Amino acid sequence: MSIVFGIIIGFLILMALVTVHEFGHFIAARRNGVEVEEFGIGFPPRAVAWVRNPEYIKWKQAQKEGKKTGAQPKKWLRLPKSEWGKKQKTLVFSINYLPIGGFCQMKGESDSDTRPHSFGSASLWQKTKILFAGVAMNWLVAFLILTVLAVTGIPEFMDNQFRMPGDTKMTSCEVKVREVMGDSPAEKAGLRAGDQIVRVGDADVKTSADIFDFNDENAGEIVKYEIMRDGKTEEIEVELNEREAEYRLGVYLSQADLPRYQATWSAPIVAAVNTVQLTGETYRGLWTMIKSLGSGIVKQFSTEEEVRTKGQEELKFAGDSVSGPVGIVGVLFPQSFEAGPTILAFLAAIISISLACMNVLPIPALDGGRFLMIAFYRLRGKVLTREKEEKLVSRTFVFLLILTAIVTVLDILRFF
Repeated sequence: MSIVFGIIIGFLILMALVTVHEFGHFIAARRNGVEVEEFGIGFPPRAVAWVRNPEYIKWKQAQKEGKKTGAQPKKWLRLPKSEWGKKQKTLVFSINYLPIGGFCQMKGESDSDTRPHSFGSASLWQKTKILFAGVAMNWLVAFLILTVLAVTGIPEFMDNQFRMPGDTKMTSCEVKVREVMGDSPAEKAGLRAGDQIVRVGDADVKTSADIFDFNDENAGEIVKYEIMRDGKTEEIEVELNEREAEYRLGVYLSQADLPRYQATWSAPIVAAVNTVQLTGETYRGLWTMIKSLGSGIVKQFSTEEEVRTKGQEELKFAGDSVSGPVGIVGVLFPQSFEAGPTILAFLAAIISISLACMNVLPIPALDGGRFLMIAFYRLRGKVLTREKEEKLVSRTFVFLLILTAIVTVLDILRFF
């Protein structure tokens, strides 16, 4: 049942993140004089829709001009199904059946459109703000999530993760003995599977790494462990193996959670730097994947079997590095849902940053690519016609769909 709930929550979070992205376009368009024809949550077919009441717009304008006005009309009117196929004079807000994102439909989205209040008639600077507002919103959402997590406890996701000195508290993880090796120091001392190791020597155990580090530092010595067994605290003595031995203690440990760091006044600073770090890691991972993919393909044409095998490993690494809709919604979100709200929120922040990073890329079907096309034609002093723009965007979109289909197949194969 938790898998079902995880999938449902995954769909809702993905839809929310994409809708927030589109809302960024919506705000920027309205602030820069571009008319928005429809803002939708989800994708068609349409479930329900409202239209901005023209009488309310007139009433609002009269108020601004200091004219006498009557009672305030309704801001929104329910749009009847008979009107769905007709073009409306004011903004339409719709809720649609397919929960896979949202959209912001602007007037004249082609760069060559010259009608007043259309996207095409906006200046290059206005178009830049509109195109990258969605990206900015995704980074802002990630920053807000990470700010909250910095206060409640943000997971440790990299070795050089930024923390503010003097305003950082590490929360303890529950570290338990999963298995005891036969004839090991742990077995001789009486450690059992299920025991929680609370303290080693004079230090509290916060992660399993604390135990390994303590054992390495005290190899060959008799040390004290404080454990929790059946709700009671016990202290045991263990004579650790020497450093040259295969192991010091002889146990397999399980850690219930990731290490987390809490901040107070520095939470926004920590969140901002962590957002930058995650952005860097996203681009670094993308570059590594592309490099492995290209190198793996080239090595398949080698006459040496060892080189081809190495290439196959690189191709497998590239495939395992990518996760599509099935992997994200069907695997990552259910696992994160079971791990708890902190990990779920952290995953949402990572995906929000990933959406921002992907949309910045110079691919014509994405925001960064559209900006590059428009700027390129402006610099050349030529007109980007609607036909050229649609051809470039549609071909790239087909390529992205094919790529998504391939990744989805790989996800399904991994899933089963």
